[in-house]
Amino acid sequence: MGFSEFLGNERIVSALRGMLRRERVPSALLFTGPRGIGRYTLARMFAQAANCERRKDDFCGACGPCLRIAPLANPQALIEAGLTERGEGADAAAVEGAPLILETHPDVWVLVPDPVRLRTPVARPMIRVGQLRAVQRAAYFKPQGRRRVFILDGADTMRWTDADLFLKILEEPPESATLILIAPTPDSLLETIRSRCLGFHFAPVPVDEVESFLASNGAGRTPGERKLAAQLSSGSPGAALSLNVEESTRLRRTILDLLGRAMEGKHHAEIFAATSQLARGEQESFEKVLELIYSLVTDLLESSQGPKSSLPRNPDLRREIETLAQKIDWDWILRATRGLDQLEGRLRRNIGRQLGLDALTASMGIR
Repeated sequence: MGFSEFLGNERIVSALRGMLRRERVPSALLFTGPRGIGRYTLARMFAQAANCERRKDDFCGACGPCLRIAPLANPQALIEAGLTERGEGADAAAVEGAPLILETHPDVWVLVPDPVRLRTPVARPMIRVGQLRAVQRAAYFKPQGRRRVFILDGADTMRWTDADLFLKILEEPPESATLILIAPTPDSLLETIRSRCLGFHFAPVPVDEVESFLASNGAGRTPGERKLAAQLSSGSPGAALSLNVEESTRLRRTILDLLGRAMEGKHHAEIFAATSQLARGEQESFEKVLELIYSLVTDLLESSQGPKSSLPRNPDLRREIETLAQKIDWDWILRATRGLDQLEGRLRRNIGRQLGLDALTASMGIR
């Protein structure tokens, strides 16, 4: 039990342990990297190590604080309990007045984007001002143990106007508390916030290590499925563990077929039906759909440069990608990537998903 169980990013683990050992822990840390890479897991481990009764720069997993913090490893049950307690019909005032705080130990809080309701969650959960105000009040309390730790998972979902309130904590940081912000990239947060945090970017875990992780965690997959899941995970063990390989293959084939139809500039009814399905009818989030489009366009670019391309992102679709890559040129790649970047930016301004995807596919015709 301890940091030795964490997979990958050994330098970050070593840096955190050094902070604890020297008792020079920053007031704010920023963990960035892709989903499933282990940012939240390491933040929770740090909270245990910062309060462990038996070890100074690690955690035993068996003392009182370690055992009480451990349930935060699986926060979904705590989220459901919190939403149930608040009530399914909570209005805006109730949401702010009873903020969603995950707490199994008085010195460790976890904030997650608030979905408001359990049965009918909002489309875009976010960290709300009520949650931030609760942290602002509690951050200066004296810890019962060694250190108070506040983990903000999805810190990038804060409204920028609300983030100014959070900035006040960082400008006058408490000595006995550490705030850990978790976000996909540094630039997804305000410059005034990220400049006051010590940042750590989590690098992808090598494919062979992810494959070994799947084999040792009883994923119940064949060796071929484990290898493909590791390749499709982009170096994220958590993503590999939760990946439905068969469903992923179906979805990526659907997207690749849509790209092929968009290149032809024909069959508009079929294209609009496909964009409607991708925008509204998939189990995966629309943001994940965009990630898959990016990965397929990237492989199309690489394949168009020659037969020796490795296609590390979608190796199981090599034949289909190589066939489509013969039809494109550099101009198409530029239009496709610019269109994707524009769509991603417009989504932040709440543009209609299907409308944005329709505009993207309309720009992908081969000229």
